[in-house]
Amino acid sequence: MSDHAETLCDRAGAGDLEAASELVSLYYERIFAWFRRLCSNDDDAADLTQRTFFKVWTSLNSFQRRSTFSTWLHGIAHHVYVDWRRTNRPAEAQTDEWWEACAANGPSPFEDAAERDTARRLFALVERLEDGVREVVHLHYYQGLSLSETSEALGIATSTVKYRLREALDVLRSQTNEPKLRAV
Repeated sequence: MSDHAETLCDRAGAGDLEAASELVSLYYERIFAWFRRLCSNDDDAADLTQRTFFKVWTSLNSFQRRSTFSTWLHGIAHHVYVDWRRTNRPAEAQTDEWWEACAANGPSPFEDAAERDTARRLFALVERLEDGVREVVHLHYYQGLSLSETSEALGIATSTVKYRLREALDVLRSQTNEPKLRAV
């Protein structure tokens, strides 16, 4: 955990609302974006993000620092998502306009038509992956968590994370004919 996040975590745990607000500011967009990709719906993503931060604040005093705050937060978010999915809410297919409006790192999808088409195809292919594989892809590649952080957030072995990433890349490679897709 960075020194700044650790300090904020300590202060928030002691009841400092300003520190809690700053932690939300630091992590809200990442968690919202992750949920948005998983459930393909802005309203559900906002609701799940709120549920996650509610759970974080009600259990902040139990955070034992065995992992980074980010990993702990993503673990809680994962459990919130799993609970939500148990209510049998299938992910909804989204329009091209919705995917084009999704925030992305790097160049705008409108800067290069080929990149836009490839990104759309990859997003669609990732959404067809099995739930466990898709979550690993979202956490590792979209959220930027390390293999061990992804493992810890999902409560699975690092070897399982590696296996699922390899499985995802194999599926994506076979469906896109892209030999350049590599595991990180």
